[in-house]
Amino acid sequence: MRGRSLLLDRCAVMGVLNVTPDSFSDGGLWFDPGSAVAHAKEMMAQGADIIDVGGESTRPGSERVSEDEEIRRVMPVIEALVGSEVPISIDTRKPLVAKLAVEAGADIVNDTSGEESDPAMGKVAAETGAAIIVMHSRGTPATMRSLTDYADVVNDVGAFLARRAKELQSDGVGRESIVLDPGYGFAKTPVQNLAMLRRIDEHLALGYPLLVGTSRKSFIGAVLDLPEGERLEGTAATVVWAVARGAQMVRVHDVEAIVRTVRMTEAIRDEGDSL
Repeated sequence: MRGRSLLLDRCAVMGVLNVTPDSFSDGGLWFDPGSAVAHAKEMMAQGADIIDVGGESTRPGSERVSEDEEIRRVMPVIEALVGSEVPISIDTRKPLVAKLAVEAGADIVNDTSGEESDPAMGKVAAETGAAIIVMHSRGTPATMRSLTDYADVVNDVGAFLARRAKELQSDGVGRESIVLDPGYGFAKTPVQNLAMLRRIDEHLALGYPLLVGTSRKSFIGAVLDLPEGERLEGTAATVVWAVARGAQMVRVHDVEAIVRTVRMTEAIRDEGDSL
């Protein structure tokens, strides 16, 4: 990541920082830059290994915001967090936003555009040395709920991730700078999300670090019949399942509780090697 490294010998916990008025779970809470920076520092103190800053909601049904507006939302926050020991990630679908964020000090591009990804996104990572997270999705947040037809969701998502990783390397991105994200909740039904978790070994077998972003997602709500704010235990269950099988990153809202969940899961999995 731009001359610095994040060693994934243990699962990295990425804290979600939505600088938006309309994100599905915490929209508006951190829309003010001062509140956003304070929350980022709180998540760092709770053990977050990465802070993921996003200025455009990707909740199902949301509308896109302009490039200028997204830049206006994220840049003051990123600039205020530059110099932190914790790497900063920019969650975006737009290459210009990614480029400006990295130039301002972000270390990671979290490309959430999936099958609609702009080829310029890979060039941003290659030219700046930023790490890049490749997420699978289809369509846009406004259309993705209608795009859930797969021959086999696990195989189809895995094929996309493998193909995109090779394209990035052809663009000049180092293999060690690529993380894959199956895109839980993005153009997948609840059953398809559960299938991807149950067969997570198939995505881990692609040979790249795997990020699991299940926090408060609607499929957890579908299973437990609970609203967004009451899905911590369901999120924790998905994290335990993923970490026990070797997932190297989790992206979450509830950092403190999930850091504890991850470390305890690793202790069981590794028979206390870190003690």
